[in-house]
Amino acid sequence: MRDTLTSLRYRYWPDHLLGEILSKRWTETAIPVILLLIVGLALSRSIDNFLSPASLADTARQAGEIGFIALGLALVVIVGGIDLSVGSIFALTDFCALYLLDVLGWPVPAVVAATLLCGALLGAVNGVLIGYLRLRAFITTLITLIIYRSAYDLLIQRYSNAIASAFPDIPSWDFIGGGSIFGIPTVALVYIVIAIFGHIFMTRLRPGWHITAIGGSRRSAYNSGIPVRRTIALCYVASGVLTSIGALFFASRLGTVGGDIGVGLEVIVLTATVLGGITLGGGKGSVAKSAVGVLIVLLITNGLTTMNARGGVNRMALAGILLVAAMVDIRWQKNRTRIISKVYVAPTYHALPPPPPTEIGQGGPFEQNDKLRDVELIGLGRIEAPEDVILDRHDNLYAGSRHGDIVRFLAPDYQKMEVFAHIGGQPLGMAFDREDNLYICIGGMGLYRIKPDGTVEKATDETNRSMRSVNDDSRLRLADDLDITDDGLIFFSEATVRYEMDEWPIDGLEARGNGRIICYDTRTGATRTELRGLKFPNGICVASDGQSILFAETFGCSIKRYWFAGPKKGAVEVVMDNLPGYPDNINLASDGNYWLALVGMRSPSLDLAWKMPGFRRRMAKRVPVDEWLFPNINTGCVVKFNEQGKILESFWDLRGENHPMITSMREHRGYLYLGGIANNRIGRYKLDNADPDFVQYDKRWGKLS
Repeated sequence: MRDTLTSLRYRYWPDHLLGEILSKRWTETAIPVILLLIVGLALSRSIDNFLSPASLADTARQAGEIGFIALGLALVVIVGGIDLSVGSIFALTDFCALYLLDVLGWPVPAVVAATLLCGALLGAVNGVLIGYLRLRAFITTLITLIIYRSAYDLLIQRYSNAIASAFPDIPSWDFIGGGSIFGIPTVALVYIVIAIFGHIFMTRLRPGWHITAIGGSRRSAYNSGIPVRRTIALCYVASGVLTSIGALFFASRLGTVGGDIGVGLEVIVLTATVLGGITLGGGKGSVAKSAVGVLIVLLITNGLTTMNARGGVNRMALAGILLVAAMVDIRWQKNRTRIISKVYVAPTYHALPPPPPTEIGQGGPFEQNDKLRDVELIGLGRIEAPEDVILDRHDNLYAGSRHGDIVRFLAPDYQKMEVFAHIGGQPLGMAFDREDNLYICIGGMGLYRIKPDGTVEKATDETNRSMRSVNDDSRLRLADDLDITDDGLIFFSEATVRYEMDEWPIDGLEARGNGRIICYDTRTGATRTELRGLKFPNGICVASDGQSILFAETFGCSIKRYWFAGPKKGAVEVVMDNLPGYPDNINLASDGNYWLALVGMRSPSLDLAWKMPGFRRRMAKRVPVDEWLFPNINTGCVVKFNEQGKILESFWDLRGENHPMITSMREHRGYLYLGGIANNRIGRYKLDNADPDFVQYDKRWGKLS
């Protein structure tokens, strides 16, 4: 009963989704959005008409004006800096616009151009000092805040009366400040346009990528050839220009140069930046986050103002919010990877019956022997990690290497070795098609094709995305083994969609159905997922009926059959289950049966741990990774089985001297060739009573005429 409840709890409770959700970057935007909705809902219930059309229109005007300043500050923060002078720049550019219009009588276009230039120059001062002279951003912008504010105070002492006494009647100027299009304030429309451009700039254009790269690691960006100093300086220039745009709309709307203009604005904008989810450490942020943060801050301040809170209360509230948000941001960014790594691993209940005996003297088809003790060794010390081996019609032997090469040993003695092709990733399963193209599964890269002349081509590296998956599972993470049907369909396994090549043991710790079987059509180039929810699917072999494939579920310790054609199309059947080890590659035998590699043997400790997901979860959280309980892959063997799943023969290397682990085998002209991903050799074993003329290539595609 207890096991049943545990099984149901871990099968249906979606606890693994938490780690997947937290690992997504969009969650850093979703949290501010949720906060915005909560704040808006709470204030609308507490204050009458808080979200009325008139109130929303006024908020939109404010959001547009402050939004420009927030965009500029966000740009500076993403590049790894900060700008405390935005309030003073706002005040000076507001004065510049009104002085030119009201005192000097300049036309509106000239006023706009001159105000933007003024903002650019003020920002350029910060840019030169911080970008080129490499001064500290905090202290530098604090000093320019004081200087700019002092200059503003001196200017308004002399010209405030002249500006206040002027009443220009200029329709275009009034339209900038108070106009609307289809009921939407002009400032909001302009902000939307600039925000869209900013999003494209940051996410799709090279200069935007440079900004993010500099914020992430200034030294690495410099070593990559990015103009760091110039980019930083231009970000401050852009901040000044964006601030001046907000000042233009403010000046045209209110037409005032009071002494409190821009005072405390840097706190408002900085609070909006942090609340929006833009990290103060640099390298992360977006336009959307900036906009959301502005709306949150405006709702809070407007709500407090509506409730007749004093100015000091507003500033204190914003300061408190800024303090809390900064603390959360710093702690989250510091511990994000560690937190996600602990919650991402989500073990589930996985029960297996006691394995069949393998000990000497116990009898049974899996009884250990020493048949592989004296296998011939090929390429000893000259090849690393030959996970799969295959032979062509000319008897040449091919194997993958850990260094990303496909190595070819030339017949007949296999002493001469050459690099047939360089792939770049870890080669795994291999298969020839009828045109002598060698298809290979590359861990972390996908399915690739090597032409007879050695040319490497990508076949596919993605499939259709599951609609129920939080993570984008369209990209292939761990393509493993493959086989090709007579009509050009390539069925290959992807062991896991949650982990990368070097993390495959963690999938065994989870024992969750993270794998799938994928089909690639060589005729159309289309790729589709055939089966999902498999426990580390591995070996693939087209069955002799030509309508089904046999595939191994490594952590399910079973061999299954999938019908891709015929009257049983779509059905999955169990051929063998409860194997004593973890099945890997499957290949044809000369007598019509099948060879199967067991990469390692089951252990009582892991079998027990698979029934205890809570134990494995605690282990993942509290124990270092190199001390986790992982599947044993130090001992392996090869077995032969028939269509009905009956074991006919088994081959062992008891001492593990020649082949301590086995991931693949191929029968060829009376010999069995052995590969192992942890080995530095290829084994060659002489088979008794095997067909000396059997060539797998000829069996599948026919002999040359």
